[in-house]
Amino acid sequence: MISSTSRDQNAPTAAPHVTGKYLTFYLGDEEYGLQILKVQEIIGLLPITRVPRTPAFVSGVINLRGRVIPIIDLRRKFGMEVMEPGPRSCVIVVQSGGVHMGLLVDRVSDVADIPAADIAPPPPFGASVRTDFLLGIGKSGSRIRLLLDIDQVLSTDERSDVSALDAAADRGATT
Repeated sequence: MISSTSRDQNAPTAAPHVTGKYLTFYLGDEEYGLQILKVQEIIGLLPITRVPRTPAFVSGVINLRGRVIPIIDLRRKFGMEVMEPGPRSCVIVVQSGGVHMGLLVDRVSDVADIPAADIAPPPPFGASVRTDFLLGIGKSGSRIRLLLDIDQVLSTDERSDVSALDAAADRGATT
């Protein structure tokens, strides 16, 4: 006998924690979203100082009102075509795992309220494709938004590298 509370284990459902407001932005023609509570601010492009021996996706650091912030180039991180920042490029400052960092994006779109009914789980691509950095896929008409889990975009080792930059910046600011 099947109870009325049982459900198809293969039926895609979005986790309840993914519903809510998202800051949406573009990398090329692809639209992404970050949970608005993870976003501290959006700033225009500032001069970026390259730091030697950092991962290729780390563009360098910026001085944001006396605080040095590592900048992550999401195009590089996601293996997209690398392009020079344009006039609408900006930095989204977030905090992930206690680390402040800036995300270099092509342009910010808007803040969207995305209900759980419009969020599908990431499709299965097989064991060799990482999708743990996606909270889900936001659907609205023909529009698709890849909803990022900023805490999973960087691997543990990558977060350690960025954290070391953030900690070094903090030490430099206090000396």
